[in-house]
Amino acid sequence: MCSEFIGEDGNEKFWQFVDTVKELTVYKQGESVRSYYNLILKKAGQFLTDLQLNLLKFALALRSYSPAVHASQQIASDEPPPEACPAFVSIHGQHSCSTKEIKKLLKAAAGRPKPYLYKNDHTYPGVNKTDVPVVILYAEIGTKKFTTFHKVLSEKAQDGTLIYVLRHFLAQPKPQKMLLSGYAVELAIKSTEYKAVDDTKVTGQLVTFQTFCDENDDEVQGFLFGTLKKSHPEIQEQLTDLRRHLLESTNDMAPLKVWEMQDLSFQAAARIMSVPKFDALKLMRDISQNFPSKASLSFQHLSETIGVHPGDGELFINGLHIDLDIHNPFSILDILRGEARVLEGLHNLGIKGEHQGKLLKLPVSAVDDSYSLDIRHPAIMWLNDIENDPTYRSWPTGVQELLRATFPGVIRQIRRNFFNLVLFLDPLQEESVELVKLAELFYKHKIPLRIGFVFVVNTKDEIDGFSDAGVGFYRLLNYIADEYDLSQYTSHQLLLLSISLYTKVEVGETLSVDTVTAYLKKKFPKANAERILGVESEYDYKRQDGALFYKKSGLGALPLALFNGVPLSPDETEPDELETIILQRIMDTTTAFQRAVFMGQLTEGSDVVDYLMEQANVVPRMNPLILSTDRQYLDFTAKPGYLYEDGMSAVTMWIAGDFEKVSGRKLLLNALKHLKASPGVRVGVIDNPTGKPSEDNTVLYRAIWASLLTQKNKAAAEFKCVSQQCNQCILPNQTFVILLQGMDEDAFEKKFNTMEVDFIRSQQLFCRDVLKLSPGQRAVISNGRVSGLHLRQFKYLTSHYMTLINKGLTLIRLFPCSASDLVMKVDALLTAAPKGEVRRDVHFIKDSHSVLNLSPRENEVFYDVVAIVDPLTREAQKMSPLLIVLSQVINVRLQVFMNCRAKLSEMPLKSFYRFVLESDVSFLANDTVSPGPVARFTELPESPLLTLNMITPESWIVQAVRSPHDLDNIHLQEVSGVVTAEYELEHLLLEGHCFDLSTGQPPRGLQFTLGMSQDPLMYDTIVMANLGYFQLKANPGAWILRLRKGRSEEIYQIVTHDGTDSPADAGDVIVVLNSFHSKIIKVRVQKKADKISEDLLSENSESKGIWDSIASITGGGSKKDDAEKKKEDVLNIFSVASGHLYERFLRIMMLSVLRHTNTPVKFWFLKNYLSPSFKETISHMAETYGFQYELVQYKWPRWLHQQTEKQRIIWGYKILFLDVLFPLAVDKIIFVDADQIVRADLKELRDLDLEGAPYGYTPFCDSRREMEGYRFWKTGYWASHLGHRKYHISALYVVDLKKFRRIAAGDRLRGQYQALSQDPNSLSNLDQDLPNNMIHQVVIKSLPQEWLWCETWCDDTSKVTAKTIDLCNNPKTKEPKLTAAARIVPEWVEYDNEIKQLLRRAQEEEDTATQEQSKKSPSSSQHKKGEQRKTHSG
Repeated sequence: MCSEFIGEDGNEKFWQFVDTVKELTVYKQGESVRSYYNLILKKAGQFLTDLQLNLLKFALALRSYSPAVHASQQIASDEPPPEACPAFVSIHGQHSCSTKEIKKLLKAAAGRPKPYLYKNDHTYPGVNKTDVPVVILYAEIGTKKFTTFHKVLSEKAQDGTLIYVLRHFLAQPKPQKMLLSGYAVELAIKSTEYKAVDDTKVTGQLVTFQTFCDENDDEVQGFLFGTLKKSHPEIQEQLTDLRRHLLESTNDMAPLKVWEMQDLSFQAAARIMSVPKFDALKLMRDISQNFPSKASLSFQHLSETIGVHPGDGELFINGLHIDLDIHNPFSILDILRGEARVLEGLHNLGIKGEHQGKLLKLPVSAVDDSYSLDIRHPAIMWLNDIENDPTYRSWPTGVQELLRATFPGVIRQIRRNFFNLVLFLDPLQEESVELVKLAELFYKHKIPLRIGFVFVVNTKDEIDGFSDAGVGFYRLLNYIADEYDLSQYTSHQLLLLSISLYTKVEVGETLSVDTVTAYLKKKFPKANAERILGVESEYDYKRQDGALFYKKSGLGALPLALFNGVPLSPDETEPDELETIILQRIMDTTTAFQRAVFMGQLTEGSDVVDYLMEQANVVPRMNPLILSTDRQYLDFTAKPGYLYEDGMSAVTMWIAGDFEKVSGRKLLLNALKHLKASPGVRVGVIDNPTGKPSEDNTVLYRAIWASLLTQKNKAAAEFKCVSQQCNQCILPNQTFVILLQGMDEDAFEKKFNTMEVDFIRSQQLFCRDVLKLSPGQRAVISNGRVSGLHLRQFKYLTSHYMTLINKGLTLIRLFPCSASDLVMKVDALLTAAPKGEVRRDVHFIKDSHSVLNLSPRENEVFYDVVAIVDPLTREAQKMSPLLIVLSQVINVRLQVFMNCRAKLSEMPLKSFYRFVLESDVSFLANDTVSPGPVARFTELPESPLLTLNMITPESWIVQAVRSPHDLDNIHLQEVSGVVTAEYELEHLLLEGHCFDLSTGQPPRGLQFTLGMSQDPLMYDTIVMANLGYFQLKANPGAWILRLRKGRSEEIYQIVTHDGTDSPADAGDVIVVLNSFHSKIIKVRVQKKADKISEDLLSENSESKGIWDSIASITGGGSKKDDAEKKKEDVLNIFSVASGHLYERFLRIMMLSVLRHTNTPVKFWFLKNYLSPSFKETISHMAETYGFQYELVQYKWPRWLHQQTEKQRIIWGYKILFLDVLFPLAVDKIIFVDADQIVRADLKELRDLDLEGAPYGYTPFCDSRREMEGYRFWKTGYWASHLGHRKYHISALYVVDLKKFRRIAAGDRLRGQYQALSQDPNSLSNLDQDLPNNMIHQVVIKSLPQEWLWCETWCDDTSKVTAKTIDLCNNPKTKEPKLTAAARIVPEWVEYDNEIKQLLRRAQEEEDTATQEQSKKSPSSSQHKKGEQRKTHSG
């Protein structure tokens, strides 16, 4: 993991570290774990600063690089590794465990395909050749076997005979799992209005506190028991008793009155501000994380507060906004590492304190990487003008139209020139034919795209229209424009008329003179061809304009396309691709325009084209050398001499080249001309000789250098010295003739004659090793950025840097002596840093009451951290432990502003919270590694009912794997011992967005599969219409994403993909998961040419061929059909449950379903919230009763409004993801609530005709009259919204999934949910209110009333005909569920007893099996290899 951390600073550092530790594991045996850990840190310290070493410790504590190591391990297992091999090489698919066989395998390697290399692979820095074999070593760094292989392979790589790649591999990974951190655990207080707790006693082993954590190091009510036990070992038992007594006697929560609640937030802040500074964060953590039991705070009046939005929480690191809803400790570690490089650089340059912050906030990343050419040029001939042409008269003109909601993928038709396409064409090129036809197509289909042409034709005067079709075409254009009456035709129509000439040219052919003359004769029979096309043509004006504009623009080879001035790549300009690319660019650019309108940057009065052309990325000329996005920056070490050192320079240019050659001197001459014309620039010279420097071949450069060092009027002197006739300046006897007045001859000669050649050798080495230039290569280094420039290009470069004048002015006051050097170094440092978001300047009025200030350690690199927080919010629960750990990891200047809310009307926090995070790896007293971080809850009140929630990074999918207790209903009064729970990180999530390139729409119903080369189908998923979103479960490793075999693969093909680890056009989409960060990819697909009219979700999408259909009608193949029908005839039942009570109900519901049907049944359960005990026992039940089951899982998408309460999340899962939870093969699914008892065959419900509706629900009963006052749907909003329709209950519903997907019901429901859920008062019964609210858009078929009977709403007489009975809550009596179940449903008790016996038998069988296993192998591990887990106890 250390090597991965160091490897992020560069490949060379990685290999240097590997060389340092190559035999380190020898020490592993003799040393303690702590000593070994310290030894590795010591070795790593050779390559890292103190700050980076602290960040390394934090990364190791977080296990941040475990996924990277685990991914290598998985890639190795996919090879697969040879047996009993501690390390092995893979050479083009063949493996060996011995270095002796490498030679033999290399010989035949060329005949086998090269292996795929990933972006994060570690390649040995040898000679870069592409035609040599690739050898991949799988080994553990530091082992003897690794050293043996490494020695052989590194030597061969240096010789250039192979490419050596290293991947981590452990032959025998340890079976025990490791504990993770970086997540949070919440115990939320549940409402106990309805008693919903299982009365079954928990069985299983009683776990003591020591199993999970050392009790000695915790504090209880001010007593430090760890310290007390060390000081008084003789009274250990009494201290343990005292500790237990204190824990048990913790005050229970007393409810607060409303007036007591109002100022709680201010009271908490006052308490925090009143303690010593260093304890304040710990107190904030204690108050926010244990608030329900700390609510009775002592009141202190705060004199004054600041706050724009009271109660908001914000965190800033060096001015960067850290949104804790998006960021997690892993991403914060990355931010800290990125900032470390810049902060250390500034610190080393002597910039400290306040100045550091000012420099960091300078806008160095103002220029975008996608440069744009100004398209307001007269040489462009526009085919149309969206703003003025009558064709677009009916379109709205307001820019606000951009903010109007439309369906995804729809291009808005607005009468503004938002989108501009300019085509640079040579009329003679074959590609021009198709591009002109495509432009015409765009125009005719009224795509809101302004299209312009620049025709680049032969500019020689002697060429006429009869010898060059391009010239002929251009003269024809001018003739039509001149001769036609512009009052009848617009200039655009004339251009369209001209380019219609191209319709006569077949694809694959080019425009010929014959075509031009034939077209002229046909369209204009009276015209004189000689007068128009001939040598004396009157229509030759402006012929050069297009060619001149093209030449000046600096663009590449024709044909070319610019979209809003941004050049498209040659691949994108291909006629087949261009249409798709333009539509895609229109979609992408729309969002930028929407942002500009929203932010007020683009208003109704703005000229859109002017707005576009005034952006920072618009340049007058495209120079790939300057504007290249692949940039190299220097870390400064050498100091060349400078010309022009008057005052302060914002731009420092170094000219490198061989100045004995004319080309080198030309470059310098050009730089000097530029120097004279540009204030604020200085020029330095570095010699990069072609050969070995000697007295003879460096005369000229030494003369240049000598004059640099001695002459005052340097610029003038050098002008002559490096002029192109300079060879004449040197006489045979090596003395100079001074041609300019004002030179100090003596000083010059003295310096020139005493100069050694050594300094030129050092400059040559500097060019080779630092600038990475080949001998004699020219380069310009401007403020540390290396560019291989040609002549006359300096002004473009300088224009990019003149913003630095402002920086210079800031700095010159601080460091006048070395200001130019400092500006150069600071600029190189800041511009080379990765570009992030804009830094904000956050500062407060000096206020000792509400701002907590912690000063950093002096003379060290420090981070500026600002936290704005209300101590009684979820933000404070997260932020306080994070700030404590940050202050341990890095040197911080911390400001915490208490941003309190006034007049609270309810408890601000209703949960206990723990954030699991450590700053370093912790060890036990015996120097072994501690089991790891856990979440511990102590001093909890016993009266409230608690539910446990895991709050993990977005990409984690975690599952409870071990806990005998009901984690949904924790009531400490009824628990003896300690409640423990063990969770496992089961999967990392791969997310993506998929669009059809042709339509811009998401391909609804498209299926992807994820797997590996050995097992291609491990996980699958379906694409949603909302944002084209899909998600797949995975683990660290290299994965292959494919379209699912069947309809998806038959109709579609993957065209391009972003964010993946294989080239965008590669057939196999390879995705490497090697970190805990979220991985989000973009995939673009297209229908195959012969499947354009096919639809994935059409009625007959799953049907057989026509002959199969005829055979079944005529009775042919009836046996096969019957068998198939029987096989397909399955009842699919879906249900969700959380907590032991509802799981008990769920088992009874399942048994009641099975008792009333002869049809095979498959149950689908939402896995996310099932307890470990249910998951362990469901297989026994399936075996006994003969049903199938599947646990489905879906992570709530990050873009969909998150619910925080567990019950509401479960309700959301009931309705929001029906289209993506189940495979496409499932036609109909019936949802049955866990607390329901079925008394009829559900096959009847499945086969019920829904009359075209996507789903059917039962309406609420009206027959029990005494409940009339509780029927909320009969008054207010619901009465007016439903009209004559009924309000339906969500305890039972049947879904026609085919219809549901076809009408995009899921996407509509999610859209409506997103709109309504922002208001906390809407959708109070989410799963029920949402479909009833959408009844007008997504029709509900009302099922017959007998399908759901519920005592609360239905009278007793209708119970006889009931097909299902639901145990819904009674708002009048509030009767507990268990009591109601036994009273209302007589058979419920029988079912309950039957299942209890089954579970008892299953437990006995498991106990017997465990005993027999332990007799056979007492040391066997109960964990699978390589999985990761998290534990917490409470």
